Amino acid sequence: MLAQPFEKPVHVWVGLGFPRQLNTVVDAYQFASEWGGNSPEQRAATRACKAALAGDVDPETARGVFVAFARSKDILVEDATIPWWRPKQPSYV
Repeated sequence: MLAQPFEKPVHVWVGLGFPRQLNTVVDAYQFASEWGGNSPEQRAATRACKAALAGDVDPETARGVFVAFARSKDILVEDATIPWWRPKQPSYV
C-alpha cells in the first residue's frame, strides 16, 4: 500500500520559505529523492522510506529518519501549529 500515512504530518520549508506538508511515506520519499544533494542523512531518509514502502519497517520509523534528515538540513518546521504568515501583534494590544 503506497499511501501509508504518518500519524502526524511532517512540515518542511521549501522554495522561498513556504511550508509544505508531507502526509505519507510516498510524500517523504519523493521529497527526499528530489532534494538537491547526496548527504548521508538524505540517503538514509530515502532508504527508510523505500523500506517502509516495501513493508520492511513501519511508517513511523521512516518518518523519524526523514525528520532527522530535514532537521539536519534546517528545513524542518519545528512548530507547525503557528502559521508562518501570522503577523506579530503590536505591543500596545
